[in-house]
Amino acid sequence: MTGLLARRNPVAKLAAALVFTLALVVTLDPLTPAIAIAIELALVPLFGLSYGTLARRAWPLLVSALGVVVTIVLFAAERGGDHLFEAGPILVTTGVLTSALGLALRVVAIALPGVLVFASTDPTDLADALVQNARAPHRFAIGALAAFRLAPLMRQEWQQLTLARRARGIDAGRNPLAALRIFASTSFALLVGAIRRGTRLAIAMDARGFDSGMTRTHARVQHFRLADAALIVATVAVAATILAISVAAGTFRPLL
Repeated sequence: MTGLLARRNPVAKLAAALVFTLALVVTLDPLTPAIAIAIELALVPLFGLSYGTLARRAWPLLVSALGVVVTIVLFAAERGGDHLFEAGPILVTTGVLTSALGLALRVVAIALPGVLVFASTDPTDLADALVQNARAPHRFAIGALAAFRLAPLMRQEWQQLTLARRARGIDAGRNPLAALRIFASTSFALLVGAIRRGTRLAIAMDARGFDSGMTRTHARVQHFRLADAALIVATVAVAATILAISVAAGTFRPLL
């Protein structure tokens, strides 16, 4: 990655993402996450990513946000505010839409920094930085590295399971219930395969002495520079500014 923020230390990027998301947890208003999303989208080029790449990686967030809106509109217990319209037994009010929009925006705003950080960070660099700069245990860091390396295999295994079932004549056709049943069974098979692979990997790591407790050296040193500290400080300032704008606008709704 050639972006300015992509070159920063992985631990610094993780810390900055954590600080930024904390500001979104303390309030329920829609203005704070909306400003946060605008800032996050503006910083995408600095992470060395294109907006098309971000869309391909983050589209599940949009689906989740839409699901949150639909769920709250349908099943909200409190329906305060002005009445907008009714659809059968469903009463849609300004209070319901504000709550739904605020929660949906928070889902996207909280998850998006993680997408940007992990999309612009090499897994090996992340493991090295966790051990060297965050003093994380080697077993945890190497396990996280293995998980990152194995994650792309999940998609390939899903495709193989799907093709294998079709070869055996298991196809839902246009039946939505059959498609849901096949999806559930395929997901269970994928979960079982992931657990077995993880168990074999853990045994192999222990057999190679990854949990021996001996002092280890590092092939690639991860330096925590002044620019990395500046990134964290700048993130704190931006998060505080967003909350100040929300308070000044009178939309701040504390979580507690």
